[in-house]
Amino acid sequence: MNDQISTPEEGELVVVTVKNVKQNGVYVDFDEYPGLEGFIFIGEIASGWVKNIRTFVRDGQRLICKVMRTKKDGSSLELSLKSVSEERRRDRLQEWKNEQRSIQLLKVLGEKVGWSVDERDSIGEDLVSAFGTLYTSFEEAAMNESSIVDAGFEGDWISEFIDIAIENIIPPFVEIKGSLNLSINANNGVDIIKNALISAEQYSSEKDEISVMCFYDGAPEYRIVLKAPDFKTAEDLWIEVTNSIVHTMEENGGQAASFRD
Repeated sequence: MNDQISTPEEGELVVVTVKNVKQNGVYVDFDEYPGLEGFIFIGEIASGWVKNIRTFVRDGQRLICKVMRTKKDGSSLELSLKSVSEERRRDRLQEWKNEQRSIQLLKVLGEKVGWSVDERDSIGEDLVSAFGTLYTSFEEAAMNESSIVDAGFEGDWISEFIDIAIENIIPPFVEIKGSLNLSINANNGVDIIKNALISAEQYSSEKDEISVMCFYDGAPEYRIVLKAPDFKTAEDLWIEVTNSIVHTMEENGGQAASFRD
């Protein structure tokens, strides 16, 4: 066996494909750990008595299992199917599907920008190192266009990466960040600025999955962070909120300007 084959840890949820169904258990291959084999004893297939294993699993079926024990030589792992709840199974399978999709998107990007396989794999490894998973890097780019640059990446490929992310990834939310320059010469100027920012934050709506947060950076500079479920809502929200702040400041004799990050 190749000692360099990586293995999952005990307790980890893994994606496996059924290779061979036996009377006393099931042999499986690991989708994320090439060259590794696992075994699910009949007692770990389902809660209660299992009369016929094939009632629960079939050849070629993809399963989510929990790693129970590892052989000393690392050649095989004992797994449990019954220890994984339906919710955890669904979440872990979706995570795996997301990662497979992101791998395909990275291939598309590589073809567009003319990367070699080694260059593509190297960038992919760097993205995983920076964001935890490849899918997260695409998701972050879809939510915040500056996220890739903020993570320290550079190059002409970034704009293509962002375009692919926006076109193909549906993020949980879209985030827009910006700065505000607010000034006013009045005895109650602090209160006016405070009211302008409070009125902006009142655009937040848990029902509509909208969040508006304002932060003080040191007069006359303030920061604003908007979160919305999609780009159009976020863009419209930015215009509406910043216009509201500018209007409040100007009608009280002050000045206001907003800048997108």
